[in-house]
Amino acid sequence: MGLFFAQGLFAQNNIIDEVVWVVGDQAILKSDVESERIRAQYEGQKWDGDPYCVIPEQMAIQKLYMHQAAIDSIEVSDSEVMQRVEQQMSWYVQQIGSKEKMEEYFNKNSAQIREQLQETVRDGMIVQQMQQKLVGDIKLTPADVRRYFKNIPLDSLPYIPTQVEVQIITMAPKIPQEEIDRVKDELRDYTERVNTGSAQFSTLARFYSEDEASARQGGELGFMGRGELVPEFANVAFNLTDPKKISKIVESEFGFHIIQLIEKRGDRVNVRHILKKPRVSETDLTAGLQRLDSIANDIRHEKFSFDEAATVLSSDKDTRSNHGLMPNQKNGTSRFEMQDLPQEVAKVVDKMKVGEISDAFTMINSKGKEVCVIAKLKNRIEGHKATMTEDYQALKDIVMEKRRAEKLDKWIREKQRTTYVRINPEWQFDTFKYPGWIK
Repeated sequence: MGLFFAQGLFAQNNIIDEVVWVVGDQAILKSDVESERIRAQYEGQKWDGDPYCVIPEQMAIQKLYMHQAAIDSIEVSDSEVMQRVEQQMSWYVQQIGSKEKMEEYFNKNSAQIREQLQETVRDGMIVQQMQQKLVGDIKLTPADVRRYFKNIPLDSLPYIPTQVEVQIITMAPKIPQEEIDRVKDELRDYTERVNTGSAQFSTLARFYSEDEASARQGGELGFMGRGELVPEFANVAFNLTDPKKISKIVESEFGFHIIQLIEKRGDRVNVRHILKKPRVSETDLTAGLQRLDSIANDIRHEKFSFDEAATVLSSDKDTRSNHGLMPNQKNGTSRFEMQDLPQEVAKVVDKMKVGEISDAFTMINSKGKEVCVIAKLKNRIEGHKATMTEDYQALKDIVMEKRRAEKLDKWIREKQRTTYVRINPEWQFDTFKYPGWIK
């Protein structure tokens, strides 16, 4: 949960504080170290060594980065910080149970929690930017990668698990107008109940919204920029001016919404919403599956190709322009390990042969809607020791990470030599990763 969560725990323990390290003109308090130790214990983390040695050293390294960032005038925008803060606040509420329980737990109101969290988030973002600046000029060529792995024993090469490339064609079953009308009537009823004072918007969101993540927060999304919301939703949300009024019904790719303004801050807005999704009938699902089975048979009989069908017929805009090939957002390629595929797709393609086309099946897409799908296993790369020809990108990532770590390690050691450091005698260890702290 981050350092601040532990600080809330620590505040309840009333431990006497003291300065244990000084780095430059920045102090590290015993409470800082204790807070981080409690957080790690809460999350089940294990320290590689004595936590009272490891934790303050990590904090000291962060202060070296912060000092250099100040020299280099590295800053982060308030809007970026607030976005992260609101995400963290939402996470606290989700984990603890409610906004009220969060405030009780930390013995602070939301404004106080948010204010303390801003400093921690801002520092973390600045450190990340400083690190990126230090390693941003590292370049690697294929020759660099080959040279690095040339003399490594075969049994020391990384193992690449089995990966697959999958094409899909999806079809969203037609929703009858009667079902759309039913959903809109429900949303109009919610609006009426809020307007007459018979119910709170947040209460209705908790009970009825089909956006499970925000429903737990009474429909609250947290502060977001226009680009973080789908256009139809953003256009309405950013035009709201009165928190007492409910928006008109908004249709998006996720379903139908009503929206209530909470607060605007510059180019960011915080709203509540209630999402309702029209239900797909078994009849419509069956019709969609039959339609895709027919398309699959036509492809098998070479009336047209899978690529052509995906481009023309698929309702999935994320894959349609790439002949149905699924993109792996995790690694920036089209290769997936099985556990990274949507569960329904993985189950189907697991036993398929390369080039085979599946029978139609249903899955829940990234928008939370049930759709009909056929899949083609385009390629399967069996698990193997990494090679330059098959796995250049994976090997390049390994070398790049090593080069970055080496450069940051060298920078820390050099920065130690020019930075004032004082450590209380009882907090001095001979097991520091960087022994240059003790001069």
